[in-house]
Amino acid sequence: MCLAIPAEVVELHPNDMARCRVGKSDTYVDVSTMLLETAAEIGDYLIVHAGFALRKLDFQEAQETLRLLRQMANINEDSPGAF
Repeated sequence: MCLAIPAEVVELHPNDMARCRVGKSDTYVDVSTMLLETAAEIGDYLIVHAGFALRKLDFQEAQETLRLLRQMANINEDSPGAF
């Protein structure tokens, strides 16, 4: 199963590429921003799937999505084999 995740743009690179931080972790992903309708800026939150930014998110939407993903991960840890 593949999952799209929110990530914050921390660096912009040439050729429509950006380095993004996932949540408050030390996990970073390099993503293509070529599919976005408007250019990404440092501090933007993006929904990222398979190395591509699909769209921008506002801060609240990104935080709520991350909260739900953490909650799902905790449920999975508490109930192995439940999914």
